[in-house]
Amino acid sequence: MSLRTPLSRVTGLGSAKEGVSHWWWQRLTAIALIPLTLWFVFSLASYGSNDHSTITNWMSSPLVASLLILFIGSLFYHAQLGLQVVIEDYVHNEAVKVLGIIVVKFASIFLALVAILAVLKVAVSG
Repeated sequence: MSLRTPLSRVTGLGSAKEGVSHWWWQRLTAIALIPLTLWFVFSLASYGSNDHSTITNWMSSPLVASLLILFIGSLFYHAQLGLQVVIEDYVHNEAVKVLGIIVVKFASIFLALVAILAVLKVAVSG
C-alpha cells in the first residue's frame, strides 16, 4: 500500500527529502545561538559605555573575533532558514515565492559577509 496519491505517482513528484535537513539546521543554529547570544550580550554589557579603542581592542582577540564570526554566521543562517519557511508557507504565487527565497538567500549571504569582513578588519587592524 502506497501513501502517495495517484497524481503524485503519475507525475513522479514526491518528497524532496530536504525538510528534515532544513528542520535540523534550524534547530542546531538555534541551539548554537543561545550561548553565543548570551556571551555577546554579557560581553558588551560588561564594557558598558567604554570608548571605541576599548571595544576594538576587545575585538582584536582571536578568541573574541572567532566567536563573533560564529555568532554572525549562525545568526544569518538561522534567519535565512526561518524566513524561507515563512515565504514557503505564506506566499502562494510560485514565481514570487522563488524570487523571495532567492532574494533572502543572497541578502543573508551578502550581509553576513559584510559583517564578517568588518570583524576581520577590526581584528587585524586592532
